[in-house]
Amino acid sequence: MNEKREHLRSRLGFIMLSAGCAIGCGNVWKFPWMTGENGGGSFVLLYILFLILLGLPTMTMEFAMGRAAQASVTGMYKKLQKPGSKWNIHGFFALAGNIALMCFYTVVTGWMIYYFIKFVTGKSSGLGFVTMISNPFVNIVYMLIAVIIGYGILCFKLQGGLERVTKYLMVVLLILILVLCVHSLFLPGAKEGLSFYLIPDFSKINGNVIVSAMNQAFFSLSIGIGAMAIFGSYIGKDRSLLGESVNVILLDTFVAIMAGFIIFPACFSFDIEVNSGPSLLFDTMANVFNNMKGGRIWGSLFFLFMVFAALSTELGVFEGILASVRELTGWKRPVGCIVCATVISILSLTTALGYSVFRFQPFGKGSAWLDFWDFIVSTHLLPLGAFVFSIFCCNKFGWGWDNFVAEANSGKGLKIQKWMKPVFQYAVPFLILCLYIYGLITYDWK
Repeated sequence: MNEKREHLRSRLGFIMLSAGCAIGCGNVWKFPWMTGENGGGSFVLLYILFLILLGLPTMTMEFAMGRAAQASVTGMYKKLQKPGSKWNIHGFFALAGNIALMCFYTVVTGWMIYYFIKFVTGKSSGLGFVTMISNPFVNIVYMLIAVIIGYGILCFKLQGGLERVTKYLMVVLLILILVLCVHSLFLPGAKEGLSFYLIPDFSKINGNVIVSAMNQAFFSLSIGIGAMAIFGSYIGKDRSLLGESVNVILLDTFVAIMAGFIIFPACFSFDIEVNSGPSLLFDTMANVFNNMKGGRIWGSLFFLFMVFAALSTELGVFEGILASVRELTGWKRPVGCIVCATVISILSLTTALGYSVFRFQPFGKGSAWLDFWDFIVSTHLLPLGAFVFSIFCCNKFGWGWDNFVAEANSGKGLKIQKWMKPVFQYAVPFLILCLYIYGLITYDWK
């Protein structure tokens, strides 16, 4: 691109954008059903542990690489790697990971919009997850609505479009989650739901639960595929990046934990199974709202919250994809948005039609395109991407520890200390690689 690189107007805009990219369906859709399937409180404990041990270092690395290079994930390696190196190849894998994520994320966002509209219009009594996903028209139309909203906003300049909209989205999202959380805590049976959610049962911890917790930590933070690096490239050097990463992770974790406070008390109040998988949020919460006083209002608020959460991540990842495409082609924002929206819409048809006319069962009966795309992203590209970032940032044959720390520690705030080097350089990549290999060996291929 020949035009001057855009930057965010404020630190608040950066935190809200980064947290918004992290906060999304991974926190409020996937985190609860993963928690329900993996033993409740013990999974939550492992999830928080991995956020600290792996999520914090990886996010700091992504921010640092983006800010130092002032480029997207496909361009930052070229500017930071040593002459003759081929690290930039990973940039294209990372871009592919962002696209693969959106191949199912746009459809899930469409589901949220569909449920919200049904509750607002008072037509929620006949809602059913299986019925919805089996309807090609509903899936295609609402997926397209999600894509058009996302890239429609991004057609405007960074500050006037993405930054402004995301700040409003995040404020409303946080207000909604607090209101819904308070409401859920006063439901009958909430105590049993909170016990399942908060009290660890260590007998339920095994290797697969540990791997799932690591993958969920990466997924909920959107790290490992360079989605955070683009926001690092949009900020100045007045704040250190470890401290900013802590702020983003705290906000992201707050929303994930609060989502559990909403859903699990409701499950136990209405005697609904907590291990029902991806349909947990849709069938469970719709059933809860349809059978409670004022359910139409509470259901509308809940799915409005879900729409905002999904759009915040969609906007962040869309921006990363758009930035890479613009750097590679030199296109203006509007042209890049049209092309990106078209390509992602076409690829998303696999998921939108994957339960009806375009069936594909990669992992046996009951699986679909959504499971395939999620498997590519969550099981492979996110952990492997985090592994590559840690190797590149912390070793002389990559960017190098000294260069990384100098960039990350620029500005006011929490700094990376000397004693942290073994954690970043050895513990992070070793732990990621071990758990990744174990996850492959023990994966239920059906």
